[in-house]
Amino acid sequence: MANLKDLKNRISSVKSTRKITKAMQMVAAAKLRRAQEAAENARPYAQQFEAVMGQLAASVGDSPTAPLLLRGTGQEETFLLVVMTAEKGLCGGFNTNIVKRAQVRIRDLQSRGKTVKIVTVGKKGRAVLRRTHGDMLIDHVDLSDVKTVGYGNAQEIAQGVLKRFDASEFDVAYIYYGEFENTMTQVPTEQQIIPAHFDAPEGDAASGSNTLFDYEPSEEAILADLLPRSVSTQIFAALLENAASEQGARMTAMDNATRNADDMVENLNREYNRTRQAVITNELIEIISGAEAL
Repeated sequence: MANLKDLKNRISSVKSTRKITKAMQMVAAAKLRRAQEAAENARPYAQQFEAVMGQLAASVGDSPTAPLLLRGTGQEETFLLVVMTAEKGLCGGFNTNIVKRAQVRIRDLQSRGKTVKIVTVGKKGRAVLRRTHGDMLIDHVDLSDVKTVGYGNAQEIAQGVLKRFDASEFDVAYIYYGEFENTMTQVPTEQQIIPAHFDAPEGDAASGSNTLFDYEPSEEAILADLLPRSVSTQIFAALLENAASEQGARMTAMDNATRNADDMVENLNREYNRTRQAVITNELIEIISGAEAL
């Protein structure tokens, strides 16, 4: 049985931890509101941009004059995976789930004899992948000094990916991130960004009967200009979704930790009272026994 001093120390320690987790929960809730607004505000633009790009891509089809970012290299031998996680932990399984989603793809590609290269964004994903697939890591993007993710950060990542593609270092590129649904749900998501993949517009895209606009210059020229921006836009949207998902996961994790601390304090207080009562009872027995002996 633990003595009273040890129990007091444990109760004090758990209460201190509870204060920290409660404070972190409140900070995450405040950050979540801003991050969620940013992610939700970016979605309409990204969806409309994708719709326009999808219409252009459908018009071009498999034309040999289509930009390389759209038609691809014609091979699928080398894959680049851009795994985006948080810079900090204490957010439940958020980082682990994204890494696991990427590892499923890695195992699949390895089983087919493909070459895999990995670029990490965020320390937590890099730490795990360095242990399991360190030979595949080719670059890392550190955003630990960035308080609020901006489009400039996405452009830097996109430029690095595009330079590698222009240098024929890979054929297909995927990004991995957590899509925000609510504070309880963040969905690990895989998205292909090179070659560009867009949902086909409604209607008979092949015949062009759904076309509402005439483009000047040609669709190929417009796509050549917009496709690099599309890569940046998709990465930016993913970073915003990741930021909101991280704060939602951290708020939930810290709320659970606070609740667990409350339960621990209650159990320790109960044990402390029982131990104290037993000590008092023993002291009374000793006093009564001593009085009777006299």
